[in-house]
Amino acid sequence: MDTPEANEQPATQTGPDTGPAVGTSPTSRSATPFSPQACANCDGAAGIDTNDPEAAASYIYALGRVEARFPRPSVEKEFAQATGRADTNGQTDREAFHAVLSQRENRYLVRQLCWVLTIQGLETYLLQPRDPVDYDSLVEATRPAPSPLDIDAVIGLRGPLAPPEMCNGLMIPIVAFDQIYSFDREALIGAIPRPEKTAAKEFKAAAEELFDRVMQLTDNAGATDDHRALNYLAMRYPAIYTTVADAYARNASLTGVEVRPSRLSGTRKIVNVICSFTSRNNDFTEKFFVRVDVTEEFPFLVNKMSPYYDR
Repeated sequence: MDTPEANEQPATQTGPDTGPAVGTSPTSRSATPFSPQACANCDGAAGIDTNDPEAAASYIYALGRVEARFPRPSVEKEFAQATGRADTNGQTDREAFHAVLSQRENRYLVRQLCWVLTIQGLETYLLQPRDPVDYDSLVEATRPAPSPLDIDAVIGLRGPLAPPEMCNGLMIPIVAFDQIYSFDREALIGAIPRPEKTAAKEFKAAAEELFDRVMQLTDNAGATDDHRALNYLAMRYPAIYTTVADAYARNASLTGVEVRPSRLSGTRKIVNVICSFTSRNNDFTEKFFVRVDVTEEFPFLVNKMSPYYDR
């Protein structure tokens, strides 16, 4: 039976990782704590009363694709008129769509659209910024030339289900976001520091396999502590890719990625992310782990990657 006692020594917190996401050009901005439009203590986007003990915060750290939808026929017709006034000669439909939304005079249309985050092709969240300035992040996420490898990381607070009239009958949770990072997988992998002893081709293959594995985890909507920790590491912790590449170089397979509550949690919510590697030669399994604090909206590293010993 796996027990974490051997590794559960008092840890020195390394502090939050405040740098930009690995391989991204962040399109995020710091947001004010809550929008005052709805009430003094409510998030105007998600309708969450932050002083209500019954309304427990549900944080999101999700990886998917941002899409714009027309909520009503009138908005679609208005957008068509705005497109007719714009110079879109020679542009594709996606280029024209992005160009029209990018014009400052059309900001009113940006506010009228539904912004949907799809994960693995499924409509998962309706997005609303907690700071109106961050509508720019949504526009940039539409991309004039989208690729199947495009990824958007969304960090925010999950609210209630959207009412049917909000987005043409689409009833999924609303997320009031604080940050959106838009990037493509190639840029992310290319920005990860590569160990000198590892060939570029081998490291790229190892990193892509691990990132895809995190993305394809069952029900990874970025809402549970486990998935938030994994998504954070995939975005912000290059050492996890180095560990996988080193294991492949030793002819070992990545046979498991699991998340367990840490006994060091106390008043904080800390989880152990454990990677298991099994030798292809003798079937011997070794494990490495990293601790992540997921107490609040922004996860952060508690301990760096190190060997994990079962007792």
